[in-house]
Amino acid sequence: MRQGRFERKTKETEISVEVNLDGTGKADIRSPIGFLNHMLELFSFFSKVDLTLKAAGDVNVDFHHTVEDIGICIGEAVARALSDKAGIHRFGHAVTPMDEALSQVVIDISGRPFLVYRPVSLPEKIGEMDSELFEVFFQAFAFRSQLTLHVNMLYGDNGHHIIESCFKGLGRALRQSVKVIANEIPSTKGVL
Repeated sequence: MRQGRFERKTKETEISVEVNLDGTGKADIRSPIGFLNHMLELFSFFSKVDLTLKAAGDVNVDFHHTVEDIGICIGEAVARALSDKAGIHRFGHAVTPMDEALSQVVIDISGRPFLVYRPVSLPEKIGEMDSELFEVFFQAFAFRSQLTLHVNMLYGDNGHHIIESCFKGLGRALRQSVKVIANEIPSTKGVL
């Protein structure tokens, strides 16, 4: 089993994460941000990554520190679970509808962290969460897990649906990219 754990404690947040890349999509998510909890449950289900998350943060200030640190911690746990990345497919992509919304998420577990984030017009808040924080989450996740991530919101009218299609797509793309298909490192360089 490819498992990873990470804990982070700062003056702003206290977070612990466990992932199992070879799981069944079981999620135990406990953070003070309800909408993000829902999105992470969807991510876990569609990636088939078991995800346990316990997070506390200074949400009395705002949600920024907690959202960013959750992305950092999940990304680090995924990176640890991948280890040397031997045999993985490496690439994953998903075009995912959610009613009237459609998004495209593409992953390259390249060892070169990068985020391309192309949003559509979103409401200022979805649930209690500022919409600008989704980019913060995706960037923290991509950079800490050392992957290239493209999140393209193609269209949609309902903010909840748009973001939900992105998190489902992130799960589907990650599931493809971490799948073991060979014994070698998937790079002509011999290292990722």
